[in-house]
Parts: sequence; structure tokens; C-alpha cells
Amino acid sequence: MNETLFETAGGQQVTAVTAEEMRAVDRVAVEDVGLTLRQMMENAGRNLAAHAREMQQGNQVVVLAGDGGNGGGGLSCARHLANRDVPVSVVLDRTPAKLSGAAAQQYEILTAMDVPVGTGPDAVPTQPGLVVDALVGYGLSGALGGFAAELVTETAEADLIMSLDVPTGRNATTGAEPGVAVTSDRVLTLALPKTGLADGDWDLWLADIAIPATVYDRLDIPYENPFGEYWVELTQRD
Repeated sequence: MNETLFETAGGQQVTAVTAEEMRAVDRVAVEDVGLTLRQMMENAGRNLAAHAREMQQGNQVVVLAGDGGNGGGGLSCARHLANRDVPVSVVLDRTPAKLSGAAAQQYEILTAMDVPVGTGPDAVPTQPGLVVDALVGYGLSGALGGFAAELVTETAEADLIMSLDVPTGRNATTGAEPGVAVTSDRVLTLALPKTGLADGDWDLWLADIAIPATVYDRLDIPYENPFGEYWVELTQRD
């Protein structure tokens, strides 16, 4: 962890964590405290949708989604956008049959709503106004491959790109980009910022996904609640 990387506009320091430390946060939150992945995913998706509405200004939104918590957050975001009559479609990095758990459930809801969902780069609409990158979260350990890498390349020239948690292709701990990676205009990172987000050329926001302070206390992670609202803008400390 690093207590000196980021701060709020008011000067409050916010501890940054590595991917391994964030994995421990998720584990304690679920196994010891009783939160569920679906609860955290829903909070992530709602916050992501609010930022997307601010950025898209009436233009088409395309959500790129993978599996797991990050993809599920993106699919939840698409539902919140559709509920508010925002023109949105989803492009998956795998066939729907390969989605699992909460992400698969989010997909089923979208199909019931008739939200357009496709797979692979051929499903990306021409010139989307805003691309929401929810392909891979903090779990990436090497170079991006498969449809995920193709989707990153296919949408690289979009007018605006926002990433959930960490830009896809970027190592959440080190910031390394061993292969293709998303060039984001805004990153909405979750719970705590990741150390690999340092030195990024984007607007960085931190979203509250309702993890209580006791989780951080149990892991000896220095924590002071930065949230007056459901998200807060962060800057890198000098």
C-alpha cells in the first residue's frame, strides 16, 4: 500500500493499494463481514452510470464488458443507463454462455430489457460517443489477449473513454502496460485507488461501493472515509 500517492481536493490523503491488497479487501468484505459481490457490483454500476450520463451528453454509449466483478459492474451500468433512456449498447469480450455468476445474471436482465448486446469487435457501433471500459479490473497480470485486446484496439479512437477501476491492459499494482491498453479520459476506481494508477493522464475519481471501515481495520490498511457523496475526485500528491 502507499499512503502518499493520492489526495482529495480538500487535502485528505487516501491510501492506494496493490491488486493483492484489494483482493484481500474483497475477501474480508465478503467472507468475514457479509457483503456480497452483487451488492458491490450494483454500487459500482450505479456510480459508473452517473458518470457516464455526465460525459455522454446525448451521444451513444457503448459498454465493453468482460466477466467477473468488473464486467458485472459494466453490465449494471448499462441497465441504469437504459432505465434513464440513455442510448446504450453492450459489447462482450466472450460469448454470453461464458459469463458466470453475477455477471451472467446482469446479462440476463439486459436481454429481458432488450438492451443490444453483441460479442467481439464486429459488434462495436460506428463512432460511439462514449466508450465505457469494464473489460478487466485489477486482476490483470500479463498482456491482454483475445477479444478484449481487439476491443481495446477497435475503440481506441472513440471521442471519450471512461474506465471502471483500472484501464484495461494496465497492471493495477505497477502501472505497466505490457500489451495494448485503454487510453482513458476518466477512471472511476473503486473503494480505494490502485497504486498502478499513479502518473496517469486522466481524471481520477474514487467511487464508494459501501465497504465499511471495519474491513480496512481488519487488514491494517490506513483508512479515513473520504466520501461526502458517493464519489470524490482524486489528485496525485506532489
